Amino acid sequence: MDAAIYECPMEWARFLPPGARQVQRPGELAEHIWPLLALTPEGCQALAEHPAGEIICRLLLAPGDLPALPAQVRAETVVSYGLSPRDSLTLSSLAEPVLCVQRALPRLDGTVIDPQEFPLPPLPGPAEALLPLLGLRLLRMPLTEPPFL
Repeated sequence: MDAAIYECPMEWARFLPPGARQVQRPGELAEHIWPLLALTPEGCQALAEHPAGEIICRLLLAPGDLPALPAQVRAETVVSYGLSPRDSLTLSSLAEPVLCVQRALPRLDGTVIDPQEFPLPPLPGPAEALLPLLGLRLLRMPLTEPPFL
């Protein structure tokens, strides 16, 4: 597995990109060096309340509204998501959801996703709640395939 999402709702499992898995125990995060790790807001709170060992990843997708990343998380690159204009990955429209890449995002294969917008298909929940899943799919899926649900 080269990607994981921590504290992922069970209903998201079928939408995870190939090579990504759900992680529900904090200790499991410290057992690997993750090429790509996505933290949900709930996952960040769980790590703050129940620290695990050192968590190392190459590319971290994390909520942008955190005052700070959990202390045990080490990442080469952090991509923030949220509804703030400071976030790298946000939504430019909520009525008809449009995912907005605000700055160049690195991918595991060495390519870069340039700033652009992606109109989204109908989603299984509110787009703002699905940002960690959408970001994981965007950063993980081959650029030759549609990255979204």
